[in-house]
Amino acid sequence: MKLTHYKYIILAAALSATGCSKVLDLQPTDKLTADAIFGDPAGVKVYMANLYYQLPIEDFAFFRGGFNQNGGDPNNGGFSAAMGTDEAVHTEFGDFIGDGDFHWWDQGYKLIRDVNLLIDYIPSLKIRDDEKAALTGESAFIKAFAYYALAKRYGGVSLMKKSQVYTGDAEALKVPRSTEKETWDYVMEQCDIAINNLGTAKSRRASKWTAYALKARAALHAASIAKFGNRITLDGDAVAQKLVGVDAGAANGYYKAAADAAKAIIDGGGYSLFRPSPATPAEAAENYRTLFQSPNDAASSEAIMIKGFTLPGANQGHNYDIWYQPAQVANGWPHPGRMNPTLDLVDQYESYTTPGQASPVNTRVDGNVTDYNGFNSGTAYRQFDNPNEIFKDKDARLWGTTILPGTVWKNTNIVIQAGYVKPDGNAVIRTKDQITIAGTTYHTYGAADVTMYSGFDTYGGNNTRSGFSFKKFMNQNNPIVPGWNQSTTDWLEFRYAEVLLIYAEAVAESGQGDAALAAKCINDLRKRAGHTTTIALTAENVQRERRVELAFENKRIWDLIRRREFHTEFNNRFLHTLLPLQDLRALPAKKYIFVRVNTPNTNPKTFQTKSYYRYIPGVGSNGLVQNPQY
Repeated sequence: MKLTHYKYIILAAALSATGCSKVLDLQPTDKLTADAIFGDPAGVKVYMANLYYQLPIEDFAFFRGGFNQNGGDPNNGGFSAAMGTDEAVHTEFGDFIGDGDFHWWDQGYKLIRDVNLLIDYIPSLKIRDDEKAALTGESAFIKAFAYYALAKRYGGVSLMKKSQVYTGDAEALKVPRSTEKETWDYVMEQCDIAINNLGTAKSRRASKWTAYALKARAALHAASIAKFGNRITLDGDAVAQKLVGVDAGAANGYYKAAADAAKAIIDGGGYSLFRPSPATPAEAAENYRTLFQSPNDAASSEAIMIKGFTLPGANQGHNYDIWYQPAQVANGWPHPGRMNPTLDLVDQYESYTTPGQASPVNTRVDGNVTDYNGFNSGTAYRQFDNPNEIFKDKDARLWGTTILPGTVWKNTNIVIQAGYVKPDGNAVIRTKDQITIAGTTYHTYGAADVTMYSGFDTYGGNNTRSGFSFKKFMNQNNPIVPGWNQSTTDWLEFRYAEVLLIYAEAVAESGQGDAALAAKCINDLRKRAGHTTTIALTAENVQRERRVELAFENKRIWDLIRRREFHTEFNNRFLHTLLPLQDLRALPAKKYIFVRVNTPNTNPKTFQTKSYYRYIPGVGSNGLVQNPQY
């Protein structure tokens, strides 16, 4: 076909000079025709790199404003997808998911347009047949990834199966929405094309195993929508035309597709869990932390696809370290500590002493874990000798994911304290104060100066208000560089642990597949976390394992959406905080107690059923049917 309106494409030299900018949107000095660049293998490689950059990978640069949000946008302010769920709260923002958050429409169709252009040219490229097959497979993988990202946000969308050429009639370019099922089926079709054309070599580019992993993830999403669609009621034209929703009868077919794709990786991919047999829970915690600090160390075992952040600065680094490290190690950076894991998440981790069930943090002698009314001098609280002893039997993944009060991070004892209880039984909580007893001065936040603690003081919005700080993905070895986009930790987009969880869920929910293998999948993960007991394959056990194994990997938000659980989990819901208090009633002994409370300075959160789908942008001009209730 003729590319009359896409005549010029950037040279490789211009791309390297501008980072991973949008190739087709640039206006460089040196230009080549499309025929020239697609006819040159080096030009195709540059073009492919741009396609990979546009992939909707929900990584370190994914915030509520969208993808590749690298800069210091105050509207994002470090507000990640985890903060729209029960995993975390932001130190300052108290809002919830808004209608304008986490969209990907214009960018999605730009990527689809760009990949379609390459697909058009593959047959005419002067390269070997195996190289054409690889490009065909990669292009199909990218297109499948794009439509997966669109489908999980918008339901059925316009399927642009080939390039369009503008001939003067804009109406001829309008493509109506397909049904949601047709859209998911198209994702499956593109995944199969990728699987059939890609090789098995492991690299940062798509492989057969990467395509299987994407198919497993997408099919599980589609299956869940079909199975659990009856948990909500939507109406309107989009529902009547099946542009949103999938019939329940399709569930088992998608579950089978998910299980089959996952099992293909289990059987033939050569992948395994990173350091699967720790000697102790402490070793398990460090192994788990290391997996995310240095994902390339796991490249030969667990990592199926890694997205690299290799150069600090520009748009090639990211900001997780400056946004989320605890305040005490900020190294002069003015905006740390924004990611606050919730008590709700911490409660989900098992205890080694009571395996097989969530183990809420028990703060009281009477075992009550449902009282969030604050400190009461008449309540008998459990006392501890140090601020993290209360967590000592908790699943290693908690220790590898969160910074707990009184633990050491970057050779610094992280002080997270909300107050103290005076000898007379009155408490000072979240009010900066001090008291001197027998020549020793005690401070509300555990230290005298704002640079010496990381909890509860509202100064600068830099201190946790949940009682926990953030560890997963953080680099323990390097000091914070106080500037934008200085972090170069890589992102694990697909890893073997998720594949095991997908297989387990597909079998547990559908009754299809190998139940013994599915049970082994979740128990292998627990063994890697230091557990020595096994649990049964149940839907509940699989979901708890997903929550603790995949925490902060931007899966929870979509799990709540695909399983249609968001509106019941978030119905006027408060998230929760653990207040560590120094109990001065116990002097001269040094004791700590803990109080469960609603997270301070936040509002209850309610998820509206319309938010299971994002609104379709631009319906006034593109003529598409809008999603329900917008």
